Amino acid sequence: MLAYCLAPKVTDMAHSWWEIRVVCDLNLEETVFWRLENFGFRGTASQTKHQSCLICAYLPEEQAHLLDLAALSILLRQDALCMEMSIPIVQWDLIDEEDWSSSWKQHWEPTEIGDRFWIYPAWLTPPENSDRLILRLDPGVAFGTGAHATTQLCLESLEMRLGILGENPITVVDIGCGSGILGIGAILLGATQVYGVDTDPLAVRSANENRDLNHISPEQMISEVGSVEELIKRAKGPVDGILCNILAEVIMDIIPQLDCLTKPNSWGVLSGILLEQAKPIADLLEQHGWIVATLWKRQNWCCFNIRRS
Repeated sequence: MLAYCLAPKVTDMAHSWWEIRVVCDLNLEETVFWRLENFGFRGTASQTKHQSCLICAYLPEEQAHLLDLAALSILLRQDALCMEMSIPIVQWDLIDEEDWSSSWKQHWEPTEIGDRFWIYPAWLTPPENSDRLILRLDPGVAFGTGAHATTQLCLESLEMRLGILGENPITVVDIGCGSGILGIGAILLGATQVYGVDTDPLAVRSANENRDLNHISPEQMISEVGSVEELIKRAKGPVDGILCNILAEVIMDIIPQLDCLTKPNSWGVLSGILLEQAKPIADLLEQHGWIVATLWKRQNWCCFNIRRS
């Protein structure tokens, strides 16, 4: 099985990338992903065979030195020892951007998610007749290709949520929009307005490009640099739904700010949360007037489906 989570986009200025390769026990895969994302890698890919996993990740050369990578290798070793698993094999090299940009796309194939979605790479021609919603995507530097468990859980939660509400119009905000995959998915399912924010300008550019790729108007899906404060200004009132697929630590900082965005019947889909991080987030949600309607799990990740109490 081969899966891609993020992908660097070729910019006008070519440079080199660090490619790090980690061979580890399959049960260590999500921990390695988490460690790499926290380190700052913009591109991650995984290939599994039997009980082993090969993870490749990519980072611009100027963002890390050899000593940084050596320290990361030690952290991965410590993680394995704490989990009583075999020590991962870690290697790294410098590669040209052209080599990366031409190689990763060869392996990312269309992905069916839930009952409704078909995530289709932008460089492939989608089928003309399909009973699924085709979501075309070129993630660029932004998180969200549909391959990662957290993205899949969010899209499946959106299917369930927008399929039963039947509201019209439905306004949704996407905090940490990344590639825009969740906002686009919400619109394909019937949401009438999506406001997205991300602190990374490159992610916002990617979200807007994917919006155009799916023939969604700029007025219907608006993505801007910023955080919750910008959403409050842009939405100009309470919204129906909140999407948030980012790190658990950031989600905990955001939860107290959501009061200004919600109605008495607002709902939310939160992911990017490891299972061991679920309880403190659930406790904080309860303190701020949210009910955890369901908690979906996949691998070591979970997704909160919440609603106002």
